[in-house]
Amino acid sequence: MTAFERDGITFHYPASWRIEIEDAEDGGWAATVSSPDTAFMLVSLRPDARDPADLADQTLAALQEEYEDLEVENRLETIAGQPALGHDLDFITLDVPITCRTRSLGTLAGPLLLMCQTSEFDRERNDPVLRAIVASLRLEE
Repeated sequence: MTAFERDGITFHYPASWRIEIEDAEDGGWAATVSSPDTAFMLVSLRPDARDPADLADQTLAALQEEYEDLEVENRLETIAGQPALGHDLDFITLDVPITCRTRSLGTLAGPLLLMCQTSEFDRERNDPVLRAIVASLRLEE
């Protein structure tokens, strides 16, 4: 396992997955961890968002603009000891069924977005890995 650590946010991901990090002008950033298949997880610090609920709403609106036939279920769970709200989504792109989970939670550095996505081709293999990455998330107190 490889560790990512920035702004008091830490998580672990498989060494066989690759990570790309983009910095934002507002002090935020996005780290995308991608499997050798189609699965990926986006972890994005968004200090520009008012709060986690606002970030969850922004994320859902962006996905609804992108995908017409989006099936959405609201979700609330605890991640890294914090309430995390978001959505479980199913949609089709390029004739491939996709499952996506978004969660937003508060950190000392600002609202944090987690987005995990798999296609039907690698869901069975990679969804447990994505869940383990989320379970490894730790926040500085």
